[in-house]
Amino acid sequence: MKIRDILGQGRPTLSFEVFPPKTEDKYETVEEAAKEIAQLSPDFMSVTYGAGGGTSRYTVDIAAALNNEYHVPTLAHLTCVSSTRQQVACLLRELKDRGIENVLALRGDIPKEGRAAHDYQYASQLIEEIKKSGDFCIGAACYPEGHVESANKAEDIAHLKEKVEAGCDFVTTQMFFDNNILYNYLYRIRERGITVPVVAGIMPVTSALQIKRICQMSGTYLPSRFKAIVDRFGDNPAAMKQAGIAYATEQIIDLIANGVNGIHVYSMNKPDVAGRIQESLSEILGRGNG
Repeated sequence: MKIRDILGQGRPTLSFEVFPPKTEDKYETVEEAAKEIAQLSPDFMSVTYGAGGGTSRYTVDIAAALNNEYHVPTLAHLTCVSSTRQQVACLLRELKDRGIENVLALRGDIPKEGRAAHDYQYASQLIEEIKKSGDFCIGAACYPEGHVESANKAEDIAHLKEKVEAGCDFVTTQMFFDNNILYNYLYRIRERGITVPVVAGIMPVTSALQIKRICQMSGTYLPSRFKAIVDRFGDNPAAMKQAGIAYATEQIIDLIANGVNGIHVYSMNKPDVAGRIQESLSEILGRGNG
């Protein structure tokens, strides 16, 4: 099923992201985690794509298993900065052959030990390529706080408009921890005529180390309320995990209450985290037993 049709139903949706292993010896562990999350019957799942396509084989295999064996609509990530047109064409053919209908088109980061292939500079170019390659539903990324490489937020929104005009059907946000950032962003992009569905990306932070990595990578704004949680519980792993899940759940409830129906959880391959969030939202999502 195409994700644009799922998002078009006008109801709250909950989806989860998993990432493939970097090495073959970890494949079974990741596959089992993805399977456990799939058994929660989310609206869809996404499978990430390693820098430079290093995990492309695992991405396709896990996405195909989720889609065909567990019958969960699956979104396969595809990055282009280190890929040639021929590599992209081959991968799209394989996705099509294995029944994957949804692709998240990303520019991606150049690997530390890799190099750009120069066939693509921007995600919008990849979107155009996918659009010509078959009847895929195409997603793209967006950045409520602005992409780190954009001069300002207006420039970043202009790039988003290029992605939409190239043919993307919906966008998923980078993680954020203050919902007001998203609400302001939605107002600004709607003013610019960007009307595709926006899926909110939520990261349940379950360890203090995790938040340090997040800040180093993306410079995401941390509201004082969130900082207080990390300061109070960061040295207690069990308490931090519980508090992080609770914070993410409260974010999601507020988003849905304010009309943001698409929720995508960066579950970090943790079925227990995904399960606890879904259980807390069962009545809100209309999946309660009563």
